[in-house]
Amino acid sequence: MNNTIDTMTRKYIFKKALIAGAFIFCVLFCRVKAYDGANGIKNGSGLLIYLPREVTINDQMIKLGQIGVVRGPQAIVARANEITLGCFAVPGQEIVIDRNIVLSRLASGQIPASQVTLQGAEQVSITRQQKIISGDEFVKLAEAFIKENLSGDSVSRWAAVQIPKDLNIDGSSKDLRLSPRLIQSGAANQAKVEIAVFSEDRQIGSREVTFALQYNCRIAKALVDIPAGTMITEENVKIEASLSNYPEPGEWRPPFGQVAKRAIPAETVLKSYMIGAAESPVIIKRNQNVVIKIEKPGFLITAVGKAMQDGKAGEYIKVRNIDSQRIIVAKINQDRSVEPVF
Repeated sequence: MNNTIDTMTRKYIFKKALIAGAFIFCVLFCRVKAYDGANGIKNGSGLLIYLPREVTINDQMIKLGQIGVVRGPQAIVARANEITLGCFAVPGQEIVIDRNIVLSRLASGQIPASQVTLQGAEQVSITRQQKIISGDEFVKLAEAFIKENLSGDSVSRWAAVQIPKDLNIDGSSKDLRLSPRLIQSGAANQAKVEIAVFSEDRQIGSREVTFALQYNCRIAKALVDIPAGTMITEENVKIEASLSNYPEPGEWRPPFGQVAKRAIPAETVLKSYMIGAAESPVIIKRNQNVVIKIEKPGFLITAVGKAMQDGKAGEYIKVRNIDSQRIIVAKINQDRSVEPVF
């Protein structure tokens, strides 16, 4: 009898569970049906849109079809996919789109929010696919260009003053080409290289690289202590190769034959203010008798005069003709005679 009671109890519990399960299924089915009906999905007029947290696109203009997965009637999906949500203004920009913006843009495209079901993230972070040319790449290209175009111009060394910023390029750019060229620099010890970046035939960016230059040059260095007034010769001065921040002047010459204006210690590099041209000695003194000479092809005329000034070879002084007492201006010759100036 106990067995009969247990069997009846089990049947009763199973029937209750079956009834409860059927009730729950009916409730859920009714809710789903009501939900679908509210959004127009079952009647073929609504959209289901899934939004990811992050997405990267190729184009400048942002469209809904690029950032989300859109499901629904084909005609409405095609229209929704073309809805624009903004555009990128500068390379490297990040744009955040939230659900309200999506619904607002759909509404402006005649797709009301009542026909849209959004799933996924509350907002989408959107970036544009890019190619990056680093500052180091620009420097390497500029260095190769400098080596090819300036190394024969007495330039020995060069160093980039600073590394330029990276250049972000839209991923849609094709056939990239980098073209370096020298541009004007205001400093003699600097060189500037501009590197233009082209996509096909259109320039899409550029960077400048500035180099500090060092030049091959020559210097004159004292071998021994050189007293003031001493002539510079190969015995007391040597010429050495050196590096300079500035190019060697085109008129630079070894200083041999010039005279020290001041005492110059050994190992000193000679500067222009330390030396000067050797001065010719005075060869005619004031009140000294001189020969006045006029020499032309076929004749020679001489007279005696008295110098009224001191003078060096090549200078002009006043001379009094002793015979006529006339004062003339004459040029001093190397042989200490004077030649009148007419």
